[in-house]
Amino acid sequence: MQTLIINIKQLLQVRESGISKVSGAEMAVLPHIENAFLLIKDDKISAYGKMEDCPKETNCTVIDASGKIVLPSFCDSHTHIVYAGNRSGEFVDRINGLSYEEIAARGGGILNSAKKLNETSEEEIYEQSKKRLEEVMLQGTGAVEIKSGYGLTVEGELKMLRVIKRLKENYPIAIKATFLGAHAFPKEYKENHEAYIDLICNDMLPKIAKENLADYIDAFLETGYFSVAETIKIMEAGKKYGLKPKIHVNQFTAIGGIKACVNQSALSVDHLELVTDEDIEALQDSDCMPVALPSCSYFISIPYTPARQLLNAGLPLALASDFNPGTSPTGNMHFVVATACIKMKMTPEEAISAATINGAYAMGLNDTHGSITVGKKANFIITKPLHSFYEIPYCFATNLIDSVWVNGEQFNR
Repeated sequence: MQTLIINIKQLLQVRESGISKVSGAEMAVLPHIENAFLLIKDDKISAYGKMEDCPKETNCTVIDASGKIVLPSFCDSHTHIVYAGNRSGEFVDRINGLSYEEIAARGGGILNSAKKLNETSEEEIYEQSKKRLEEVMLQGTGAVEIKSGYGLTVEGELKMLRVIKRLKENYPIAIKATFLGAHAFPKEYKENHEAYIDLICNDMLPKIAKENLADYIDAFLETGYFSVAETIKIMEAGKKYGLKPKIHVNQFTAIGGIKACVNQSALSVDHLELVTDEDIEALQDSDCMPVALPSCSYFISIPYTPARQLLNAGLPLALASDFNPGTSPTGNMHFVVATACIKMKMTPEEAISAATINGAYAMGLNDTHGSITVGKKANFIITKPLHSFYEIPYCFATNLIDSVWVNGEQFNR
């Protein structure tokens, strides 16, 4: 099957193979072609270029994209899409003045979601979660990482990861699964951290590995949650089962977690609302991708990741949605890109690169996703007619998508 898209106003993020991520000043350059074509064969990108070089294909479907922009689908490397119910009551609590920490201290937050999840059947969790997945796909996401972490029991965590596996089997989108048993300490282990960490390492991990349910391992490395030493133990245990670390860190405090993650060869460190000079030094000359989650900062009114500080230090940066019921109940990556521009002072070029090629890197999909590159998956967005790609973050609350393509086919719910 072949599809030829012609008269594309701007074809964005066109790159040669072998480019896995972009860093520092490189992120300000978004390679694109004016008045372009894009040729798709089966599920992959076959060719692209200027219209004057467009091939004379006869056995293909032709789509005229006059006035429209084509860009690679968003790669959302940090989500919690699988959960039960919602936490809208906590939304009102925050409006009334309670902080994230205060809500958590009285049984809300992650423990609230864990209670709901463990009371909900696997089938119902799947039905709720697939609607969210379809929603983000229609909003332009073509690859997504999904975490567990609302079970906090052996069966609860397995239930979540089985739902993620089922989503992976039933939808064409690329999905990576991350085991986040170390999301919070259950009430019964509040005074016995060692026992819960032993449960993660000696009971949960072997069962997860036996069923091949996860690609990565995560922990909430933060004051009041998992310490640096506890997180190192969890990362080391995960690596024994082939699970590379992707860690929540520096959301509220900086306690040396980033250096520990780099030393453990973490693929990414996520949140980074607070960044120190020592953190930047640890990230330089590493393969670890910093990931910012601006919709979380927006929703719970905490500082934004200091993007300019990271980029000026020559570091790469990815953007992700943190889609979850408590602190970022949206997976709309268009909004994430716009918020990064508006609140983090990233340029449109930087934000789009952070949400595509660098997002793909942050979940190990850079060989197949994140750019318009011959041989990569044909996952892309065709916008409505626009004057320039600058309108993507500028029109932050407008649906600019004409169609979404996954593996060479237009996706419809």
